Amino acid sequence: MKKILLSSVLLAVLVLGCNQKNKEEKTTEGQVIVKTEEKYSCPMHPEEIGKKGDTCKECGMDLEPVKQAEAGDTKVEITEVSDAVKASVSTDAIIDAYLKIKNALANDDGKEATKAAHDFAQAVSATKTDKITKELLTKYLNITDEAKAQAELIVSNDGKIAQQRMYFAVLSKDITNLIATFGTNKKLFQDYCPMYNEGKSGYWISELKEIRNPYYGSEMLSCGGMIKEIQ
Repeated sequence: MKKILLSSVLLAVLVLGCNQKNKEEKTTEGQVIVKTEEKYSCPMHPEEIGKKGDTCKECGMDLEPVKQAEAGDTKVEITEVSDAVKASVSTDAIIDAYLKIKNALANDDGKEATKAAHDFAQAVSATKTDKITKELLTKYLNITDEAKAQAELIVSNDGKIAQQRMYFAVLSKDITNLIATFGTNKKLFQDYCPMYNEGKSGYWISELKEIRNPYYGSEMLSCGGMIKEIQ
């Protein structure tokens, strides 16, 4: 009777084990190894994907496990919006001013970033909003008010480029939200540096297909990769 009971318990354990999401296999010692489907990518070129043990084709670095999304990540999904929404407001001047800040930081030029951030605030103030629908106007004002605040922080931190880059990361999220909501007629790219701030806020928008990292400048100018082409 005891043997039958033990056999039933063992069978139940085996059934539970077979229902696990991850595949398992036994070693000769009876130990269980869990096979995961973990993805690997290059820390400097996140578009280079492979398996454990592979190296990056761009720089030769070992691929590392892809980090799971965490609270605080600032990636924003950009999808196509209607022509009517695009026509309700022209974001071109705002985006152009943002790109000047991005390029200044990529060139390690904090002074130019300060000037560009000042011009950015003016571009936001000069943009006409009379054609934006009531439903979208509140969202537009929330995004641009936050963006102007970050630009002002970049200005007030003239001479402190590390701080300017920190505020630029938040500004980049605002600009990405603006594009995601109202679209753009420009050909742009959404880029990402997994090294900056532990990968939590290393996103930016660029007009260049070539990677020019605004978070590290000449220190690691080509670090990162393009994650989405816009337009």
